[in-house]
Amino acid sequence: MIAFTASFLFVVLAEMGDKTQLLAMAFAAKYSAHKVLLAVFLATILNHALAVVTGHFLTTIVPLDVISFVAALSFIAFGLWTIRGDTLQGEDKKESRFGPVVTVGIAFFLAEMGDKTQLATISLAVEYQNMVYVLVGTTLGMVVADFIGIVFGIIMRKHMPERSIKAISAIAFILFGLNGVYRVLSNRLELAHVWGIILLIGLTTIVGANRLLRLNKERA
Repeated sequence: MIAFTASFLFVVLAEMGDKTQLLAMAFAAKYSAHKVLLAVFLATILNHALAVVTGHFLTTIVPLDVISFVAALSFIAFGLWTIRGDTLQGEDKKESRFGPVVTVGIAFFLAEMGDKTQLATISLAVEYQNMVYVLVGTTLGMVVADFIGIVFGIIMRKHMPERSIKAISAIAFILFGLNGVYRVLSNRLELAHVWGIILLIGLTTIVGANRLLRLNKERA
């Protein structure tokens, strides 16, 4: 259940302000909400099934400690990615002659390829070594997050600044990643060295976050 809970919560956070959540909001303006959610579910379960299988087989090729360390660093990268933010680049304009579910499903599947939630699913599969619970948790997390995007997106924007939502999500990712780094390194290095590395990673993350915030201001 730990794998399910962590996967569910992580993806819900990862989806806040993500491209696929923006897609859900955009498509909900064109199609009925239940059709959009069905398409999200079908596209996600296929996309994330590929991700968890990839994460599972990585452990047969690369030592688990190495993968776990890289996965922990990737969580920090997801935090920075959240600060950077996502924009739609025409995915919501794509049409299909097969109806709204297939239209939305194809758009979601393509948008998820290489997206941070797909990469997070690979990392979670490596972290917890439980393909089923990770797949179920990440899929439900995606559906719940996109449901929130559809139903409460406009309300949230009125009452809670988008910057605050992104900041909370980014901090959660970064802390999760730093905790993973600590768990991997504490088994191999002296505690003083571990904290030194974590401090270095933390400072680098802060510098990167400040740089991204400046870029966001320039884009605005």
